[in-house]
Amino acid sequence: MKKSKRQIKLFDPVINDDEVKAAVKVLKSHFWASGSGTGNVKKFEIMFNNYIGSQNSLAVNSGTAALHLALSLCNIKNKEVILPSLSFVSTAHAVLYNGGKPIFADVDPTTLNIDPASISDKISKNTKVILPVHFGGLSCDLNFIQKLCKDSDIFLLEDAAHATGSLYKGKKIGTHGSIVCFSFHPVKNLAMPTGGALSLNGKNSEHFEKSIRSLRWCGISNREGVDYDVSRLGWNYYMNEVSAAIGLEQLKKLDNLVSIKRNIAKRYSDELSVEKMPFDEDCSYHMFWVKVKKRKQFMQKMTRIGIETGIHYKPIHKMTFYNSKQRLPNTESISDQLVSIPIHANLSDSSVSKIIKYVNKFS
Repeated sequence: MKKSKRQIKLFDPVINDDEVKAAVKVLKSHFWASGSGTGNVKKFEIMFNNYIGSQNSLAVNSGTAALHLALSLCNIKNKEVILPSLSFVSTAHAVLYNGGKPIFADVDPTTLNIDPASISDKISKNTKVILPVHFGGLSCDLNFIQKLCKDSDIFLLEDAAHATGSLYKGKKIGTHGSIVCFSFHPVKNLAMPTGGALSLNGKNSEHFEKSIRSLRWCGISNREGVDYDVSRLGWNYYMNEVSAAIGLEQLKKLDNLVSIKRNIAKRYSDELSVEKMPFDEDCSYHMFWVKVKKRKQFMQKMTRIGIETGIHYKPIHKMTFYNSKQRLPNTESISDQLVSIPIHANLSDSSVSKIIKYVNKFS
């Protein structure tokens, strides 16, 4: 089979002159970054908070930073954090950064979200946090997980790296839990060079906000002019002005972009003959997965025909660094078959038709 010269990208951010002008304006201003979170960063925090509908939102420079900061508030040293193994490795790394122990739970084979029954099995007297991931943008069973946390006095922290624009029970992801962590990246629903955010809710939201503002800027607090104090250990995690400026433009079009992706997901749901990600009107579809038995051959054929594919993810507990002896039957059997296929707002109808045709042909 001859390799196609024109590639259909797996992910592709939608940008136009608005993002270009916003970035150039920042560059020309010579004001590119501020640890105190002024300028475009502040505007982005307000606009993102209004979009989500949470009590407070704070911007950082990555989803990994958001998770690290959030877990630093949970006092998890020598404690256990239950999370899925089917996620990007940052979810588990953030636990280790804070001295905690990752306990991997299995996933539901239909949604690939963390399985509530598996969570229940993993809870021990040493469990401090449950950390679900809204996989692909499909929301977890938050009602069940929230009840588990309440009954066992465990903190719920959500990894919403895939779920900007998703809903659960009619409300945006980011409004249900005390701390919800987001990731912004060229491949994510809200595209920017690099970025992340934490949405904060509940009785501790103001306390969390004050702490995170200091922690994301090397522990700096009580700044007055050029004078300031450092009262704790912190990190260099604040968002830069260029990313914030681009994020402001992306926020304006986010719901429209998510709507386009949902329409593509509906076509995939209706027309693909393979086992696949379920269709849900509330999902933002950061990605779309299918299951194929001969994955390597399938992906090679798709590449030759000009269609990029990906793997999300190799289970974290199988990584050399983690090398966990835990048995997660669903995660282990499914992960060898998972393939991500293109889903983004730059796809034409003809490209979607081509993807459907060849997924069905090669799977």
